[in-house]
Amino acid sequence: MARFSPLTASIPLLFSLMSASFTAQGNNQLPDIGTAGVAALPIEQEVRYGNAFMRFARAGLPVIDDPVLNQYIDDLGQRLLTNADGVRFPFTFFLINDPSINAAAFLGGRVKIHTGLFLYADSESELASVLAHEITHVTQRHIARYLESQASSTAMTLAGLAGSIALAVINPTAGIAALQTTLGLSMQSAINYTRDNEYEADRIGMKTLYDAGFDPSGMATFFQKLAAEYRYASKPPEMLLTHPLPETRIAEARARAASYGTRNLAPSLDFWFAKVRIQTRFGTERQAALLTFFEQRIAKGDYPQKDAALYGKALVLLQLKRIDEADLIMKDLASRHPEDLFILDGQTDIDLAKGRASQAIARLEQFRRRMPDNEVVVINLGNAYLESGNAAKAIAILDPYAREHEENSLTWGLLADAYRKAGRMEELHMARAETLSLRGDYQAAIDELIVARGTTSNKLSLARIEARITELEREKKALESLKM
Repeated sequence: MARFSPLTASIPLLFSLMSASFTAQGNNQLPDIGTAGVAALPIEQEVRYGNAFMRFARAGLPVIDDPVLNQYIDDLGQRLLTNADGVRFPFTFFLINDPSINAAAFLGGRVKIHTGLFLYADSESELASVLAHEITHVTQRHIARYLESQASSTAMTLAGLAGSIALAVINPTAGIAALQTTLGLSMQSAINYTRDNEYEADRIGMKTLYDAGFDPSGMATFFQKLAAEYRYASKPPEMLLTHPLPETRIAEARARAASYGTRNLAPSLDFWFAKVRIQTRFGTERQAALLTFFEQRIAKGDYPQKDAALYGKALVLLQLKRIDEADLIMKDLASRHPEDLFILDGQTDIDLAKGRASQAIARLEQFRRRMPDNEVVVINLGNAYLESGNAAKAIAILDPYAREHEENSLTWGLLADAYRKAGRMEELHMARAETLSLRGDYQAAIDELIVARGTTSNKLSLARIEARITELEREKKALESLKM
């Protein structure tokens, strides 16, 4: 299931190869990894490489910044991690607006999930099975094992590999072809090498899935469905191109799930809320067609979660500017699910659309007293204060959150807008610099800090700006060395 063989393994492979060049200047060979290959890549270094990859991802992939979806996939991932062995650092789960059925794990616990995978899954256990599989690739250090297999790569090969990685991030199909040319590997040889990793990720991933309280048959069901639907397709999904599902793998998953026993779980409401949100906000179907779809499913009563269909209808109505109708549905949903963050976010959008910022603020402040560090609450509340014209209050809420969650680009963007509206130019340019640095655009970030430096004569502020410029210059140099 994981996109590990030549594509996902190659990105961390590039990182390790660059690391070798840092420590062995004239030596074109990788350090001797030996049988204890894990020791060749210290955890701290793996985390740094994962951070660098996120810069590449934000610059080259359509990362979705949606606080409700971010919260959902993070909660799902953390539930699995709590029940996984070998977790050595925090993980980051992020969503990519891509209709292909795929997910991928990278160094440093970075796991991307395509919207297509979300839409294809029919239960939370199916989706969780993919995340459990990806988590296992990281915790079992499969990437380090792949590095060991490539220990004889030459400097010339590495240069070609670097270009292939950059291409692979933007265009996976072309990137895989380039990697095969660069490394001289056939697709089949790469798949053969990682097959044991795949079975291990299935086995350990299913245990994690079960221990986290999900239905272990979700993995087998997902495998069977995927294999059956695309068995004779002229263009199967990318996941099957790099990770075929032979009958033995499907049979093993079925047998293993049976040994655990099936769990008859009720459909997860938040899973269906998330699926509907992706379908309505990031799908390709026209809003009018979606409205008809949800209305028909509500009338027939055959949607897995009726309230999710109602939520989908409300989102479509909101986008169609039929706000009063959306408002009635969302209020009805809130009466049954008063603590649900999907509903809270929807109510906020409707309140702001109807000019009821004060009502949204009052509700969100109540949530904030119970959930002071919740992304959905903080971002919605900061935005509501901005919409009400109270930039100072927005700053008071968003600034500490942004500094505590430095990789949250949505918060930095809102904070920059708040500083602009408050006329605080120094902080505006500093917030813009943070947003740019998260995309790896360090020179533009440094330029913003230089502008910020020109807006103040305060010695403490100047010292802080100079220190940040120095940090960004160091990060810029490190990132450029990885890009080669």
